[in-house]
Amino acid sequence: MRVIIVGAGEVGSNIAASLAESHDVIVIDVDPETVEELTYSSDILAIEGDGTSLETLEDAGLGEADMLIASTDDDETNILSCGTAKTVGDIFTIARVRNANFLATWTRSEGAFGVDFMVSTNLLTANDIVRVVGLPAAVDVDPFAGGIVQMAEFEVAADSEIAGRTVEEVDTFEALTFAALVQNGDVAIARGQTPIEAGNKAIVIGSPESVQAFSRTVAPAKTPDEARDIVIVGGSDIGYHTAKLLEERGLQSRLIEQDAERGRQLAEALPGTIVMKHDATDVEFLVGEHIDRADAVIAVADSDEKNLLVSLLAKSLGVRRTVAVIEEGQYANLFETVGIDVAINPREATAEEIVRFTQEGQIENLSLIEGRQAEVLEIEVDEASVLTGRPIRECVGELPSEVVIGAITRNQEFVVPRGDTVIEPGDHVVLFVSADALSAVMSVV
Repeated sequence: MRVIIVGAGEVGSNIAASLAESHDVIVIDVDPETVEELTYSSDILAIEGDGTSLETLEDAGLGEADMLIASTDDDETNILSCGTAKTVGDIFTIARVRNANFLATWTRSEGAFGVDFMVSTNLLTANDIVRVVGLPAAVDVDPFAGGIVQMAEFEVAADSEIAGRTVEEVDTFEALTFAALVQNGDVAIARGQTPIEAGNKAIVIGSPESVQAFSRTVAPAKTPDEARDIVIVGGSDIGYHTAKLLEERGLQSRLIEQDAERGRQLAEALPGTIVMKHDATDVEFLVGEHIDRADAVIAVADSDEKNLLVSLLAKSLGVRRTVAVIEEGQYANLFETVGIDVAINPREATAEEIVRFTQEGQIENLSLIEGRQAEVLEIEVDEASVLTGRPIRECVGELPSEVVIGAITRNQEFVVPRGDTVIEPGDHVVLFVSADALSAVMSVV
């Protein structure tokens, strides 16, 4: 498949890197330095130009392209690029937007704006935040098989029950598979005798109930099963959608917004949320509002610096968990190094969602792990799959060692993958696969 990507920023570059191995990818960007860097750092063809220009798109091979992905940081540019591409042919178009209003309009009218598939960065980020807040100690949570299966990544603290024990000792949950550990930034398949050390991240796949139960063994003592007292700092679009999603789950949050007019709008739109007008960096205000008792503080202000400051203030006051939105992906490690519990990058979430959609047909769902070091994949198996018709213990020998069968669903029901489990045609299988083994796995499953 020939894919044109408009925008070579963090989103576009991540999408290009994920698709380049199996597709013909061309990237367009207005910045000559970005184009030069991408050209010399990868095998991807990069072109300098305006992605809304028909001439530029034709230079990129629009006539022969199957798909156009518009992923710049400007909503209108992305929509216009898709509309321009549609004037030439029946190319499939994907647009990334921040403003969820565009998504609402597009959803009501199929093919609106000349866009075949639209992704709202802000809404995706809000969903990620709410999933993480709902699971103690989790730093990443993704649903598979329509929510029947969950993949979760947990930070192992020094006072966690599982710190200092082996995988075999803690892997005691019936509907849960221990997939991998992240140690010093490197992802490794979890073996029975692998020790789990403080500072590691544990990646598990299982039923939501088992993942929730496992989270209680990872989280430090006295951590609540679910955050109840939640404070959102920043009335941004992400902040609004986060509060709205929490309301839909029956949770009342407190939202701090400094701008009076924006605060009034939010109070009218969020009847189940307490909206407070104030500067969230005012320590006296935070103390007066008993922020130290909060189960979680979510920083979604308009700058990474303010989100970092607010999160550090919350931590210093004794808040159990802090979640911060970070626009610049290279700062993620810094945020976590200084003690922020979860750093969520909207651009990374958007790239993952678009890659997930482009893989539909062969892959039902996917989640990228630790900068694409590994992937969690959901695949519907057929008669030709090496997994079909034999006990798992017999077919794993034909799979690379860097693969873990994490879960199976059959007729919308969870099936625990054990050595004698026979996978049937039509089953959905959730696999943990290291990046090096991905091509080999996809050729046989």
